Amino acid sequence: MANTGPQDDQLAQSDSVGAGKHNRHHYGSCTAPDAQHPGGHQQLPNRAQSPSNSNTFNELCPYTETDPLLPNVHMPGSKVNEVMEKDPEDCSAQDGVREMPSESVRSMVLQILVPFLLAGLGTVSAGMLLDIVQHWEVFQRVTEIFILVPALLGLKGNLEMTLASRLSTAVNVGEMETAREKWSLIIGNLALKQMQATVLGLLAALAAVFLGWVLEGYMLLNHAALLCSASVTTAFLASLLQGIIMVGVIIGSKRIGINPDNVATPIAASFGDLITLAILACLSQGLYECIELYPYVSYLVCLFFLGLTPLWVVVSSRNPASRILLYTGWEPIITAMVISSIGGLILDTTVSDPNMVGMIVYTPVMNGIGGNLAAIQSSRIATDLYHHCPPRQVPEDRRSCYNPCRTFCGSGANHRSSQVLLLLVVPGHLIFLYTIHLMKGSTSPTPVFITFFLAVALLQVFTLLCIADWMIPCLWRMGKDPDSYSIPYLTALADLLGTALLVLAFFMLWLVGEQVPTGD
Repeated sequence: MANTGPQDDQLAQSDSVGAGKHNRHHYGSCTAPDAQHPGGHQQLPNRAQSPSNSNTFNELCPYTETDPLLPNVHMPGSKVNEVMEKDPEDCSAQDGVREMPSESVRSMVLQILVPFLLAGLGTVSAGMLLDIVQHWEVFQRVTEIFILVPALLGLKGNLEMTLASRLSTAVNVGEMETAREKWSLIIGNLALKQMQATVLGLLAALAAVFLGWVLEGYMLLNHAALLCSASVTTAFLASLLQGIIMVGVIIGSKRIGINPDNVATPIAASFGDLITLAILACLSQGLYECIELYPYVSYLVCLFFLGLTPLWVVVSSRNPASRILLYTGWEPIITAMVISSIGGLILDTTVSDPNMVGMIVYTPVMNGIGGNLAAIQSSRIATDLYHHCPPRQVPEDRRSCYNPCRTFCGSGANHRSSQVLLLLVVPGHLIFLYTIHLMKGSTSPTPVFITFFLAVALLQVFTLLCIADWMIPCLWRMGKDPDSYSIPYLTALADLLGTALLVLAFFMLWLVGEQVPTGD
């Protein structure tokens, strides 16, 4: 969208300063000889002078986790070359030109609301589908699939939402201005995501096999192969489909002038749960029907997708930003998968409990909504830090001991967004509960059920927003990329907290003798 007049000049100046600052600070101590300003600030060599110069500099100065997603910000033709860089002395952002373009509360709510409702309807549909497929033969005979469900649904937080956050930050700091910049970044990250999805799918299956063996005391080899094949294939296909959707959303948001931080992460989750669960259910049932006559099919399918892994490694290693994540990006996503698997273990042990009848319908809604809201806040805070602060330095108000009041009390952009996100919990869940009632044809939820459900939902989102406000500056101070680290942790914690709190709510409902609404 085009701006005119003085406002256009101010926004252009602000964007260029943010991009220049982001480019300079993220190289840490890697400087060319005699590249110091008199004031002590480091000045980068012009990395766009020639491809050979850029490659030489890359070899001498390896990238770090907090480098820009597209290290060659100053590529020929990039708009950031048109404006000279300035040297901020700190990250306090007191100078007006350092501020990002202002965003009104009304604009923020309108941009967040539609993707939030779409994401909620997607999780409602996933819950309805899970309620149906839980009675399929494969889910009855191979119950370890329930352990897989949160881990595979959590991949949208590990991969899709993380990709959305990284690309949103790239857009906001001016790193996707030219076609070369854009497609270099997109192709490298998509290849990286496919490789990570394949590995995580296998690890999630192995975790499910181990936990199932611990619970049951045994595990059939054919069932283990089925879990591995279904998990790897589901992770690969769902990640590919959602990755393509994400790229379209980010590019579309950039073109129409919408802040992708507000829309990308919830849209990443809109139908992610439904797509993933549908693929998992159909593949598992199909592979289960082949066990008796063609037991080798599960092994061949799994080996095929694992065999593609070297291809994704080669493609992703050609982009400097995705290359560094090949080595440093595993800690958060593997840890998040383990946390989600614990939530899956809770789900597996309660799905057959008569006192928890109906809980499985609400689990994807509770987990998905909490993770979506936390991911939005995480993406916004990360963009703010990238725009204003050099690595390992945080604003003054983030250096003191954490206080939950700091998350919600204040007039800053991040304070306003946390207030808006928390206020969306009650009306959003009321809409989703009513939608479940209409789709399931159940009795109307009672006031007691609604009260317990909303109470645990508010507690979950409140806790996640506080964790995000504390975690992201800590990651930044440690030199970790918050776009790659925070969202996997937050969405995994949303799965674990949501499942545990929902079990607690249903247990309290059972204690007071309240009837949970179920289908006719």
